[in-house]
Amino acid sequence: MATVIELDRPSEKQRPFLLDHHKHVGYGGARGGGKSWAVRTKDILLCLKHPGIRTAIFRRTYPELERNHIRVLVTMCTQARIATYNRTEKRLTYINGSTTEFVFAQRQADLDKIQGNEWDVIFIDEATQWSEEELKIITACCRGANDFPKRIYYTCNPGGIGHQYIKRIFIDRSYEDTEDPDDYSFIQSKVTDNQALMDADPDYIKYLQALPPKLRKAWLDGDWNVLSGAFFEEFRNGDPTQSAWTHVIEPFEPPRHWTYMMGYDYGYSKPFSCQWYAIDESGIMYLILEWYGWNGEPNEGMRITAEKQFEHIREIEEQHPYLKGRKVRHIADPAIWDAERGESIAETAEKKGIFFEKGDHARMSGWMQCHYRLQFDANGIPMFYVFSSCPQFIRTIQLQQYDEHRVEDLDTDLEDHTMDSWRYVCMARPIKPTQPQETREYGDDPLNQRVAKRKSRFIEHGYEVH
Repeated sequence: MATVIELDRPSEKQRPFLLDHHKHVGYGGARGGGKSWAVRTKDILLCLKHPGIRTAIFRRTYPELERNHIRVLVTMCTQARIATYNRTEKRLTYINGSTTEFVFAQRQADLDKIQGNEWDVIFIDEATQWSEEELKIITACCRGANDFPKRIYYTCNPGGIGHQYIKRIFIDRSYEDTEDPDDYSFIQSKVTDNQALMDADPDYIKYLQALPPKLRKAWLDGDWNVLSGAFFEEFRNGDPTQSAWTHVIEPFEPPRHWTYMMGYDYGYSKPFSCQWYAIDESGIMYLILEWYGWNGEPNEGMRITAEKQFEHIREIEEQHPYLKGRKVRHIADPAIWDAERGESIAETAEKKGIFFEKGDHARMSGWMQCHYRLQFDANGIPMFYVFSSCPQFIRTIQLQQYDEHRVEDLDTDLEDHTMDSWRYVCMARPIKPTQPQETREYGDDPLNQRVAKRKSRFIEHGYEVH
Protein backbone atom coordinates (compact mmCIF):
# COMPACT_ATOMS: atom_id res chain seq x y z
CA MET A 1 0.00 0.00 0.00
CA ALA A 2 1.32 3.42 -0.95
CA THR A 3 2.08 5.81 1.90
CA VAL A 4 -0.07 8.96 1.79
CA ILE A 5 0.46 12.30 3.53
CA GLU A 6 -1.23 15.55 2.63
CA LEU A 7 1.18 18.39 1.78
CA ASP A 8 0.45 22.01 0.94
CA ARG A 9 0.84 23.18 -2.63
CA PRO A 10 4.31 24.73 -3.26
CA SER A 11 4.79 28.29 -4.45
CA GLU A 12 6.27 29.05 -7.87
CA LYS A 13 9.73 29.30 -6.26
CA GLN A 14 9.36 26.32 -3.94
CA ARG A 15 8.42 24.01 -6.82
CA PRO A 16 11.83 24.23 -8.60
CA PHE A 17 13.55 23.72 -5.26
CA LEU A 18 11.61 20.48 -4.77
CA LEU A 19 12.56 19.33 -8.28
CA ASP A 20 16.24 20.36 -8.22
CA HIS A 21 18.75 17.47 -8.48
CA HIS A 22 22.06 19.38 -8.19
CA LYS A 23 24.50 18.29 -5.51
CA HIS A 24 24.53 21.77 -3.92
CA VAL A 25 21.22 23.63 -4.00
CA GLY A 26 20.80 27.11 -2.52
CA TYR A 27 17.36 28.52 -1.81
CA GLY A 28 16.23 31.91 -0.51
CA GLY A 29 18.12 35.16 -0.72
CA ALA A 30 15.53 37.20 1.22
CA ARG A 31 13.60 36.97 4.48
CA GLY A 32 10.26 35.19 4.56
CA GLY A 33 10.64 33.28 1.29
CA GLY A 34 9.15 30.01 2.60
CA LYS A 35 12.48 28.28 3.20
CA SER A 36 11.53 26.20 6.24
CA TRP A 37 8.47 24.74 4.51
CA ALA A 38 10.60 23.88 1.48
CA VAL A 39 13.14 22.04 3.65
CA ARG A 40 10.52 20.03 5.53
CA THR A 41 8.60 19.10 2.39
CA LYS A 42 11.69 18.12 0.42
CA ASP A 43 12.84 15.97 3.32
CA ILE A 44 9.52 14.10 3.53
CA LEU A 45 9.44 13.50 -0.21
CA LEU A 46 12.99 12.14 -0.29
CA CYS A 47 12.41 9.88 2.70
CA LEU A 48 9.24 8.42 1.22
CA LYS A 49 10.70 8.01 -2.28
CA HIS A 50 13.94 6.30 -1.19
CA PRO A 51 13.33 3.66 1.53
CA GLY A 52 16.29 3.56 3.89
CA ILE A 53 17.77 6.94 2.95
CA ARG A 54 19.47 8.92 5.73
CA THR A 55 18.90 12.68 5.92
CA ALA A 56 19.84 15.40 8.41
CA ILE A 57 18.53 18.89 9.07
CA PHE A 58 21.02 21.33 10.62
CA ARG A 59 20.26 24.53 12.46
CA ARG A 60 22.51 26.66 14.65
CA THR A 61 20.60 26.24 17.92
CA TYR A 62 18.20 23.64 19.28
CA PRO A 63 15.34 26.10 19.99
CA GLU A 64 15.43 27.19 16.33
CA LEU A 65 15.57 23.57 15.19
CA GLU A 66 12.69 22.55 17.44
CA ARG A 67 10.53 25.55 16.52
CA ASN A 68 11.09 25.49 12.76
CA HIS A 69 11.38 21.78 12.02
CA ILE A 70 11.09 19.20 14.79
CA ARG A 71 7.74 20.34 16.11
CA VAL A 72 6.12 20.56 12.67
CA LEU A 73 7.68 17.48 11.06
CA VAL A 74 7.08 15.20 14.03
CA THR A 75 3.45 16.30 14.32
CA MET A 76 2.79 15.81 10.60
CA CYS A 77 4.48 12.44 10.30
CA THR A 78 3.24 10.87 13.52
CA GLN A 79 -0.34 11.97 12.94
CA ALA A 80 -0.15 10.48 9.43
CA ARG A 81 1.35 7.33 11.04
CA ILE A 82 4.25 7.29 8.60
CA ALA A 83 7.04 7.79 11.17
CA THR A 84 7.93 7.65 14.85
CA TYR A 85 10.16 10.07 16.77
CA ASN A 86 12.96 9.30 19.25
CA ARG A 87 13.30 12.45 21.32
CA THR A 88 16.57 11.32 22.94
CA GLU A 89 18.28 10.64 19.62
CA LYS A 90 16.40 13.48 17.87
CA ARG A 91 15.67 11.07 15.05
CA LEU A 92 12.53 10.63 12.96
CA THR A 93 12.22 7.05 11.63
CA TYR A 94 9.84 6.36 8.75
CA ILE A 95 7.93 3.11 8.32
CA ASN A 96 10.04 2.35 5.22
CA GLY A 97 13.33 2.59 7.16
CA SER A 98 14.30 6.13 6.13
CA THR A 99 15.53 8.44 8.89
CA THR A 100 15.86 12.16 9.48
CA GLU A 101 18.21 13.39 12.20
CA PHE A 102 18.00 16.88 13.68
CA VAL A 103 21.41 18.36 14.43
CA PHE A 104 22.48 21.64 16.05
CA ALA A 105 25.90 23.05 16.93
CA GLN A 106 26.30 26.46 18.54
CA ARG A 107 30.12 26.32 18.35
CA GLN A 108 32.54 24.81 15.89
CA ALA A 109 33.78 22.46 18.63
CA ASP A 110 30.27 20.96 18.74
CA LEU A 111 30.76 19.74 15.17
CA ASP A 112 33.53 17.36 16.27
CA LYS A 113 30.88 14.84 17.31
CA ILE A 114 29.46 14.58 13.77
CA GLN A 115 32.64 14.14 11.73
CA GLY A 116 32.29 10.35 11.62
CA ASN A 117 28.64 10.49 10.58
CA GLU A 118 27.33 9.78 7.11
CA TRP A 119 24.14 11.18 5.61
CA ASP A 120 22.88 10.92 2.06
CA VAL A 121 21.13 14.28 2.06
CA ILE A 122 21.88 17.24 4.33
CA PHE A 123 19.75 20.34 4.80
CA ILE A 124 21.56 23.36 6.28
CA ASP A 125 18.89 25.83 7.33
CA GLU A 126 20.00 29.48 7.56
CA ALA A 127 23.39 28.50 6.15
CA THR A 128 24.90 31.99 6.45
CA GLN A 129 24.86 31.57 10.23
CA TRP A 130 27.74 29.10 9.80
CA SER A 131 31.33 29.91 8.82
CA GLU A 132 32.87 28.52 5.65
CA GLU A 133 34.95 26.06 7.69
CA GLU A 134 31.87 24.88 9.60
CA LEU A 135 29.87 24.46 6.40
CA LYS A 136 32.64 22.35 4.90
CA ILE A 137 32.77 20.14 8.01
CA ILE A 138 29.03 19.54 7.68
CA THR A 139 29.02 18.93 3.92
CA ALA A 140 31.91 16.46 4.25
CA CYS A 141 29.42 14.17 6.01
CA CYS A 142 27.35 13.88 2.81
CA ARG A 143 28.63 10.48 1.73
CA GLY A 144 27.83 6.77 1.76
CA ALA A 145 28.41 3.56 -0.22
CA ASN A 146 24.91 3.26 -1.65
CA ASP A 147 22.82 4.39 -4.61
CA PHE A 148 20.89 7.11 -2.80
CA PRO A 149 21.24 10.69 -4.10
CA LYS A 150 23.99 12.72 -2.41
CA ARG A 151 22.89 16.32 -2.02
CA ILE A 152 23.25 19.36 0.24
CA TYR A 153 20.46 21.93 0.41
CA TYR A 154 21.25 25.38 1.81
CA THR A 155 18.63 27.94 2.79
CA CYS A 156 20.11 31.38 3.19
CA ASN A 157 19.66 35.15 3.44
CA PRO A 158 22.26 37.89 2.95
CA GLY A 159 24.16 38.50 6.18
CA GLY A 160 25.80 36.31 8.78
CA ILE A 161 29.26 34.86 9.19
CA GLY A 162 28.89 32.65 6.11
CA HIS A 163 27.71 35.45 3.81
CA GLN A 164 30.88 35.70 1.72
CA TYR A 165 31.16 31.94 1.17
CA ILE A 166 27.50 31.44 0.21
CA LYS A 167 27.65 34.51 -2.02
CA ARG A 168 30.76 33.14 -3.77
CA ILE A 169 29.36 29.69 -4.58
CA PHE A 170 25.76 30.61 -5.39
CA ILE A 171 25.62 34.29 -6.41
CA ASP A 172 29.06 35.11 -7.87
CA ARG A 173 29.59 31.50 -9.02
CA SER A 174 33.32 31.86 -8.47
CA TYR A 175 34.72 28.38 -7.92
CA GLU A 176 37.95 26.88 -6.69
CA ASP A 177 39.76 24.09 -8.53
CA THR A 178 38.12 21.40 -6.40
CA GLU A 179 34.59 22.76 -7.04
CA ASP A 180 32.58 21.79 -10.14
CA PRO A 181 30.29 24.65 -11.30
CA ASP A 182 27.79 22.10 -12.62
CA ASP A 183 27.19 20.90 -9.05
CA TYR A 184 25.71 24.23 -7.91
CA SER A 185 22.23 25.71 -8.33
CA PHE A 186 20.51 28.66 -6.68
CA ILE A 187 16.80 29.55 -6.51
CA GLN A 188 15.96 33.11 -5.49
CA SER A 189 12.85 33.53 -3.32
CA LYS A 190 11.38 36.63 -1.67
CA VAL A 191 8.66 37.25 0.89
CA THR A 192 6.28 38.16 -1.94
CA ASP A 193 6.72 34.61 -3.28
CA ASN A 194 5.42 33.20 0.01
CA GLN A 195 1.67 33.74 -0.27
CA ALA A 196 1.00 31.69 2.86
CA LEU A 197 3.05 34.12 4.96
CA MET A 198 1.57 37.15 3.20
CA ASP A 199 -1.92 35.91 4.08
CA ALA A 200 -1.07 34.86 7.65
CA ASP A 201 1.08 37.88 8.58
CA PRO A 202 0.50 40.84 6.22
CA ASP A 203 2.44 43.13 8.58
CA TYR A 204 5.68 41.16 8.05
CA ILE A 205 6.41 42.91 4.76
CA LYS A 206 5.82 46.24 6.49
CA TYR A 207 8.53 45.28 8.99
CA LEU A 208 10.94 44.59 6.12
CA GLN A 209 9.98 47.81 4.34
CA ALA A 210 10.73 49.79 7.50
CA LEU A 211 14.33 48.56 7.72
CA PRO A 212 17.29 50.87 6.98
CA PRO A 213 17.95 51.10 3.21
CA LYS A 214 20.80 48.58 3.00
CA LEU A 215 19.17 46.00 5.24
CA ARG A 216 15.91 46.52 3.37
CA LYS A 217 17.63 45.74 0.07
CA ALA A 218 19.29 42.68 1.58
CA TRP A 219 16.39 41.18 3.53
CA LEU A 220 13.45 42.30 1.38
CA ASP A 221 15.00 42.29 -2.09
CA GLY A 222 17.64 39.62 -1.52
CA ASP A 223 20.52 41.84 -2.64
CA TRP A 224 23.84 40.21 -1.64
CA ASN A 225 26.00 43.20 -2.58
CA VAL A 226 24.71 46.05 -0.41
CA LEU A 227 25.98 45.22 3.10
CA SER A 228 29.12 47.32 3.07
CA GLY A 229 30.09 50.90 3.88
CA ALA A 230 28.51 53.04 6.60
CA PHE A 231 26.66 50.99 9.21
CA PHE A 232 24.40 53.79 10.44
CA GLU A 233 23.66 55.31 7.07
CA GLU A 234 20.46 56.93 8.43
CA PHE A 235 22.36 59.22 10.81
CA ARG A 236 22.06 62.89 9.84
CA ASN A 237 24.31 65.55 11.33
CA GLY A 238 22.33 68.53 10.08
CA ASP A 239 21.70 72.02 11.37
CA PRO A 240 21.33 71.57 15.15
CA THR A 241 18.86 74.47 15.35
CA GLN A 242 16.38 72.56 13.21
CA SER A 243 13.77 70.25 14.69
CA ALA A 244 13.46 67.86 11.74
CA TRP A 245 15.63 65.77 9.41
CA THR A 246 18.60 65.86 11.75
CA HIS A 247 19.63 63.82 14.78
CA VAL A 248 21.96 66.49 16.20
CA ILE A 249 20.26 69.31 18.09
CA GLU A 250 21.35 72.13 20.40
CA PRO A 251 21.35 71.30 24.12
CA PHE A 252 18.54 72.30 26.47
CA GLU A 253 17.86 71.33 30.07
CA PRO A 254 15.42 68.39 30.00
CA PRO A 255 12.39 68.50 32.31
CA ARG A 256 12.89 66.78 35.65
CA HIS A 257 9.92 64.43 35.15
CA TRP A 258 11.42 62.75 32.06
CA THR A 259 12.97 59.28 32.35
CA TYR A 260 16.76 59.25 32.79
CA MET A 261 19.11 56.40 31.88
CA MET A 262 22.86 55.89 31.65
CA GLY A 263 24.65 53.44 29.36
CA TYR A 264 28.14 52.23 30.25
CA ASP A 265 30.80 50.23 28.40
CA TYR A 266 33.96 49.68 30.42
CA GLY A 267 36.25 48.90 27.49
CA TYR A 268 39.02 47.31 29.61
CA SER A 269 42.24 48.33 27.79
CA LYS A 270 40.19 50.37 25.30
CA PRO A 271 38.14 53.56 25.72
CA PHE A 272 35.26 53.46 28.17
CA SER A 273 32.00 55.12 27.24
CA CYS A 274 29.48 56.63 29.62
CA GLN A 275 26.34 58.30 28.25
CA TRP A 276 23.29 59.85 29.88
CA TYR A 277 19.91 59.84 28.16
CA ALA A 278 16.61 61.60 28.78
CA ILE A 279 13.42 60.07 27.39
CA ASP A 280 10.35 62.23 26.97
CA GLU A 281 6.68 61.34 27.40
CA SER A 282 6.37 60.09 23.82
CA GLY A 283 9.40 57.81 24.05
CA ILE A 284 11.84 59.99 22.10
CA MET A 285 15.36 59.43 23.42
CA TYR A 286 17.86 62.30 23.81
CA LEU A 287 21.58 61.75 24.40
CA ILE A 288 22.20 64.70 26.69
CA LEU A 289 25.65 64.09 28.18
CA GLU A 290 28.68 61.89 27.61
CA TRP A 291 32.01 61.06 29.19
CA TYR A 292 34.57 59.20 27.12
CA GLY A 293 37.99 58.20 28.39
CA TRP A 294 40.71 55.56 28.63
CA ASN A 295 41.31 52.72 31.03
CA GLY A 296 44.93 52.26 30.02
CA GLU A 297 46.63 51.77 26.67
CA PRO A 298 47.45 53.30 24.25
CA ASN A 299 48.64 56.13 26.51
CA GLU A 300 49.16 55.26 30.16
CA GLY A 301 49.18 58.94 30.97
CA MET A 302 45.47 59.01 30.06
CA ARG A 303 44.60 56.13 32.38
CA ILE A 304 41.42 56.53 34.43
CA THR A 305 40.92 53.61 36.81
CA ALA A 306 37.51 52.07 37.48
CA GLU A 307 37.47 53.64 40.95
CA LYS A 308 38.11 57.10 39.52
CA GLN A 309 35.51 56.55 36.78
CA PHE A 310 32.73 55.77 39.23
CA GLU A 311 33.74 58.56 41.60
CA HIS A 312 33.45 61.02 38.71
CA ILE A 313 30.19 59.46 37.46
CA ARG A 314 28.65 59.96 40.87
CA GLU A 315 29.96 63.52 40.97
CA ILE A 316 28.42 64.25 37.56
CA GLU A 317 25.03 62.87 38.59
CA GLU A 318 25.04 64.83 41.84
CA GLN A 319 26.17 68.16 40.37
CA HIS A 320 25.37 68.49 36.66
CA PRO A 321 22.23 70.59 36.07
CA TYR A 322 20.86 68.02 33.58
CA LEU A 323 21.06 65.24 36.19
CA LYS A 324 21.02 66.81 39.65
CA GLY A 325 18.04 65.52 41.60
CA ARG A 326 17.04 63.04 38.87
CA LYS A 327 16.72 59.32 39.38
CA VAL A 328 19.01 57.60 36.86
CA ARG A 329 18.71 53.98 35.73
CA HIS A 330 22.18 52.55 34.97
CA ILE A 331 22.65 49.91 32.21
CA ALA A 332 26.02 48.26 31.51
CA ASP A 333 27.82 45.59 29.53
CA PRO A 334 27.21 42.24 31.29
CA ALA A 335 30.98 41.64 31.12
CA ILE A 336 31.54 44.00 34.07
CA TRP A 337 30.15 41.27 36.36
CA ASP A 338 33.06 39.02 35.38
CA ALA A 339 34.97 38.39 38.62
CA GLU A 340 37.79 36.25 37.20
CA ARG A 341 40.19 39.14 37.78
CA GLY A 342 39.16 39.36 41.42
CA GLU A 343 36.64 42.05 42.34
CA SER A 344 34.33 42.69 39.40
CA ILE A 345 33.89 46.11 37.84
CA ALA A 346 30.24 46.01 38.91
CA GLU A 347 31.28 45.46 42.54
CA THR A 348 33.70 48.38 42.31
CA ALA A 349 30.85 50.55 41.00
CA GLU A 350 28.56 49.52 43.87
CA LYS A 351 31.20 50.58 46.40
CA LYS A 352 31.07 54.04 44.83
CA GLY A 353 27.27 54.14 44.92
CA ILE A 354 26.63 53.28 41.24
CA PHE A 355 24.31 50.29 40.79
CA PHE A 356 24.08 48.79 37.31
CA GLU A 357 21.56 46.55 35.58
CA LYS A 358 22.89 43.98 33.12
CA GLY A 359 22.35 45.16 29.58
CA ASP A 360 20.97 42.86 26.91
CA HIS A 361 24.05 41.88 24.91
CA ALA A 362 22.18 40.61 21.82
CA ARG A 363 23.94 42.32 18.95
CA MET A 364 21.61 41.93 15.98
CA SER A 365 18.42 42.85 17.81
CA GLY A 366 20.34 45.59 19.61
CA TRP A 367 21.54 47.18 16.38
CA MET A 368 18.02 46.95 15.00
CA GLN A 369 16.76 48.95 17.99
CA CYS A 370 19.41 51.56 17.24
CA HIS A 371 18.30 51.65 13.60
CA TYR A 372 14.65 52.00 14.63
CA ARG A 373 15.56 54.98 16.82
CA LEU A 374 17.27 56.69 13.89
CA GLN A 375 14.33 56.31 11.50
CA PHE A 376 12.63 59.52 10.43
CA ASP A 377 8.89 59.55 10.02
CA ALA A 378 7.07 61.46 7.28
CA ASN A 379 7.62 64.76 9.11
CA GLY A 380 11.32 64.18 9.63
CA ILE A 381 11.06 63.35 13.33
CA PRO A 382 13.22 60.45 14.65
CA MET A 383 12.97 58.64 17.96
CA PHE A 384 16.52 59.65 18.88
CA TYR A 385 18.36 62.95 19.17
CA VAL A 386 21.89 63.73 20.32
CA PHE A 387 22.95 67.06 21.79
CA SER A 388 25.66 68.82 19.81
CA SER A 389 27.64 68.89 23.08
CA CYS A 390 28.30 65.12 22.72
CA PRO A 391 31.09 65.12 20.09
CA GLN A 392 32.42 61.60 20.76
CA PHE A 393 29.12 59.96 19.90
CA ILE A 394 28.65 62.16 16.83
CA ARG A 395 32.20 61.39 15.68
CA THR A 396 32.18 57.64 16.26
CA ILE A 397 28.70 56.82 14.93
CA GLN A 398 29.85 58.14 11.56
CA LEU A 399 32.94 55.88 11.65
CA GLN A 400 31.04 52.60 11.93
CA GLN A 401 31.24 50.14 9.03
CA TYR A 402 29.71 46.76 8.26
CA ASP A 403 31.84 43.79 9.30
CA GLU A 404 33.57 42.13 6.35
CA HIS A 405 32.69 38.62 7.51
CA ARG A 406 29.53 38.94 9.57
CA VAL A 407 28.18 41.46 7.15
CA GLU A 408 24.99 42.58 8.90
CA ASP A 409 26.96 43.26 12.10
CA LEU A 410 29.14 46.21 12.99
CA ASP A 411 32.92 45.91 12.58
CA THR A 412 34.17 45.47 16.16
CA ASP A 413 37.73 46.35 15.18
CA LEU A 414 36.62 49.96 14.87
CA GLU A 415 36.05 52.43 17.71
CA ASP A 416 32.63 51.15 18.72
CA HIS A 417 32.39 51.72 22.49
CA THR A 418 29.91 54.59 22.27
CA MET A 419 27.77 52.36 20.08
CA ASP A 420 27.81 49.52 22.61
CA SER A 421 26.73 51.72 25.53
CA TRP A 422 23.98 53.22 23.34
CA ARG A 423 22.85 49.74 22.28
CA TYR A 424 22.38 48.61 25.91
CA VAL A 425 20.09 51.56 26.60
CA CYS A 426 18.10 51.07 23.38
CA MET A 427 17.56 47.41 24.27
CA ALA A 428 16.29 48.48 27.71
CA ARG A 429 13.68 50.73 25.99
CA PRO A 430 12.73 48.81 22.81
CA ILE A 431 10.45 50.36 20.19
CA LYS A 432 8.78 49.20 16.99
CA PRO A 433 9.94 50.33 13.53
CA THR A 434 8.16 53.16 11.73
CA GLN A 435 7.39 53.24 8.02
CA PRO A 436 9.10 56.24 6.36
CA GLN A 437 5.76 57.44 4.99
CA GLU A 438 3.99 57.19 8.36
CA THR A 439 3.28 60.03 10.74
CA ARG A 440 3.75 58.92 14.31
CA GLU A 441 0.92 59.28 16.76
CA TYR A 442 1.52 59.91 20.45
CA GLY A 443 -1.77 58.95 22.06
CA ASP A 444 -3.98 62.03 22.13
CA ASP A 445 -1.03 64.21 21.21
CA PRO A 446 -0.55 63.94 17.40
CA LEU A 447 2.80 64.54 15.84
CA ASN A 448 2.11 68.04 14.56
CA GLN A 449 1.43 69.13 18.14
CA ARG A 450 4.64 67.45 19.28
CA VAL A 451 6.57 69.32 16.58
CA ALA A 452 4.96 72.58 17.63
CA LYS A 453 5.85 71.94 21.26
CA ARG A 454 9.42 71.07 20.33
CA LYS A 455 9.73 74.26 18.28
CA SER A 456 8.37 76.27 21.20
CA ARG A 457 10.92 74.68 23.50
CA PHE A 458 13.76 75.51 21.10
CA ILE A 459 12.53 79.10 20.82
CA GLU A 460 12.35 79.39 24.61
CA HIS A 461 16.03 78.48 24.74
CA GLY A 462 16.95 81.03 22.07
CA TYR A 463 17.22 78.75 19.03
CA GLU A 464 15.69 79.92 15.78
CA VAL A 465 13.54 77.28 14.13
CA HIS A 466 12.26 77.31 10.53
